[in-house]
Amino acid sequence: MAERVVARPGSLPIGPVGGYGIGWNGMVMLVAAEAALFAYLLFAYYYLAATNPPGWVLEPHPSLTLSLPDTILLMASSVAAWWGERGTRKDDRGQALLGVGLAIVMGTVFVIVQVFEWKAKTFGIATSSYGALYFVTTGFHLAHVVAGLAILAALWVWTWRGYFSPLRLLPVSNGIVYWHFVDAIWLLVFASYYISPYLGVGR
Repeated sequence: MAERVVARPGSLPIGPVGGYGIGWNGMVMLVAAEAALFAYLLFAYYYLAATNPPGWVLEPHPSLTLSLPDTILLMASSVAAWWGERGTRKDDRGQALLGVGLAIVMGTVFVIVQVFEWKAKTFGIATSSYGALYFVTTGFHLAHVVAGLAILAALWVWTWRGYFSPLRLLPVSNGIVYWHFVDAIWLLVFASYYISPYLGVGR
């Protein structure tokens, strides 16, 4: 009997079991590195706003017509992604697919609206240091959103194919953490370029 057990072992788990592992540590390091990039960009914005003469900020009263609803939509996508991850944890594939799918749709709309926001600007990347910082910062963020959408799309397909379960959800957790990071960074970018001028920064 013992020889039969040794000769025919049961199925072994593939990859880490649970929500933590080497991949989780890698995601934490990635988020830390990317956070440093945006910290440098936002520091440059506040430093130049404080050291340049009044008028450096080209938009003392930025329009919130597109940016505010877009921000709310991106925050809602984070809630949808979290809800989708909860579905995986509960082994509810329908909830997981719906949550991640909603996050993908909302994120895609955010990208489209951001492009319209760029086209509505009266300045360009070469207009001044303010214009360069605005387009570089929001452009880097948009690139991260697109990368996040690709990650969410892969997670949706893999969830649909049944690759995940409450014991095998590390890729889902990592992908959702990255999406939360992208959303949190946008809050800082939005507060800096769209809200701080109303508070007198750069004037």
